[in-house]
Amino acid sequence: MFRDLCSFDPDIAQLILKETERQAETVNLIASENFISEAVLGAQGSILSNKYAEGYPHDRYYAGCSYYDEIEKEAIKRACGLFSAEHANLQPHSGSQANMAVYFASLSYGDTIMGMSLNQGGHLTHGSPRNFSGKLYRFVSYSVNRETELIDYEEVRSLAREHRPRLIVAGATVYPREIDFSRFREIADEVGALLMVDMAHIAGLIASGVHMNPCRHADFVSSSTHKTLRGPRGGMILSKASWKKKIDAAVFPGLQGGPLMHVIAAKAVAFKEAATGEFRSYCAQIVKNAKKLASSLQERGFRLVSGGTDNHLMLIDLTSKKVTGIEAQEALQDAGIITNRNCIPFDSLGPKTAGGIRLGTPAITTRGMKEEEMEFIADCIYEVIEKRGDEAAKAAIREKVRELCKGFPLYEEKILAQKVVCEEQGVVTQKKA
Repeated sequence: MFRDLCSFDPDIAQLILKETERQAETVNLIASENFISEAVLGAQGSILSNKYAEGYPHDRYYAGCSYYDEIEKEAIKRACGLFSAEHANLQPHSGSQANMAVYFASLSYGDTIMGMSLNQGGHLTHGSPRNFSGKLYRFVSYSVNRETELIDYEEVRSLAREHRPRLIVAGATVYPREIDFSRFREIADEVGALLMVDMAHIAGLIASGVHMNPCRHADFVSSSTHKTLRGPRGGMILSKASWKKKIDAAVFPGLQGGPLMHVIAAKAVAFKEAATGEFRSYCAQIVKNAKKLASSLQERGFRLVSGGTDNHLMLIDLTSKKVTGIEAQEALQDAGIITNRNCIPFDSLGPKTAGGIRLGTPAITTRGMKEEEMEFIADCIYEVIEKRGDEAAKAAIREKVRELCKGFPLYEEKILAQKVVCEEQGVVTQKKA
């Protein structure tokens, strides 16, 4: 396939090769990213993208869908088995669309929802006024405690009693601690609310038993299928069986048309991978690596929000370092360490500048890195932040990072094959300086 692309469109082929090399030669600490397997890539890049399969298994609007029916049924079976769920809808194109479908299925416009504040660790779809969620529904935001930087469950309870929401959303994108879904269930029951858990970040940790399973407590569980789950970019909804018809109708025809069947096939492959003992060991190592990276950073004088981590991510407060999140992000990128700026709780800076950076260990754990490499990475981060204005120092660290990455190759055969094709067809593959 790459040979055909290289022959027809060498410009795009060259950029794909460069990006493949960039991923292989840098340390990816973005908590919401991961590297999918060749098996998942194979399903996602298959001829399954050729077919319109609008509808659901055995109820399609186009002929020729018999194999697609079997693929989707198998994917649903695997998802339900993996998470002990009663029903799964795998057609949402993203985690955001999964959240939208749950809202459409369970609420009327203008209903009250409670969700975690965006600047405290929540997601855009948890009520940001710039997002559809904040435009279509009345959101009441809960936050973390200013002193502990942990979710204040008594505040959640107090707000729920005051505002009587129709739906409570638990889950976050920047929360380094385990969330007690049973506490949220108790609060929801007390005020007669439905409970939705957005497990997008921790789905893999939940599938492997490293974290509490929200399906035992929530009416709805939404998720993306990448991040710690290590599947293709996409979304899914798990729910009680009693919500099946409303959830399915909210996704199609309520929200979107034909599903991306090549992506659903890739989700099925990822679910099979996530059911293995190897994946359980992998997720346990994600958490070990996160704890080691967190403690190593603390030993080097960094303050971590909430004092550490229970999961795959951590949030560094850079206030005492007199550097902003965007400055740190750019300096680290120059040194081959990929992160993202992020607001810290009660941040006085906006999200484009931010007072911190978010780090995560899923992608580097996929490459096989362990605790020893976390010490090395912490050293590199410390040196970059301390010498962020020194271009020579950053270049030297970049070389160290490249050497580290060589010991944990990524898509090695793919890169070699793509280079061979490019050379055969005379495509210039000189890297950006």
